[in-house]
Amino acid sequence: MKENSKALVLYFSAEAGRTRKVAEELAGKLGADLFEIVPDEVYTKADLTWMNPLSRCNREKFKKLEVPVNAAPENFAEYDTVYLGFPIWYAGAPNVVNSFCKACDWAEKKLYIFATSGGSGIGKTAAKLQPYVEGAGIADARVVKSADELKDWTEA
Repeated sequence: MKENSKALVLYFSAEAGRTRKVAEELAGKLGADLFEIVPDEVYTKADLTWMNPLSRCNREKFKKLEVPVNAAPENFAEYDTVYLGFPIWYAGAPNVVNSFCKACDWAEKKLYIFATSGGSGIGKTAAKLQPYVEGAGIADARVVKSADELKDWTEA
């Protein structure tokens, strides 16, 4: 990271907290600020039961619903580099992440995407997220289990 640049680790974590743990470790290694993306209506265990076709996560994804969030960083414009983390849902970012990103001004930001997954790869996640982060340059995107797998990001 450049000496005068300011970094932010943004993340959405569902129930298990794996994404939260990676985000907290990454922010600590980078000396970056940390911000959690939280939906207005927090997900319950039933909301996240993807095997139930009527669960909230399925309705949001398949109906392409916006998911309102309760806040955004007030000083988002001050950050040059953003690290965005989330669990992979249906081969991409959860709708709550898309909704959050759509409301932010990504112009001239360098974006690193990290995702956690029980079995999916990163696939086309970055390409699917691109319309919501218009103006950002996506530097890298990968699926990880720990912040140690992002060592090259923390030493750049």
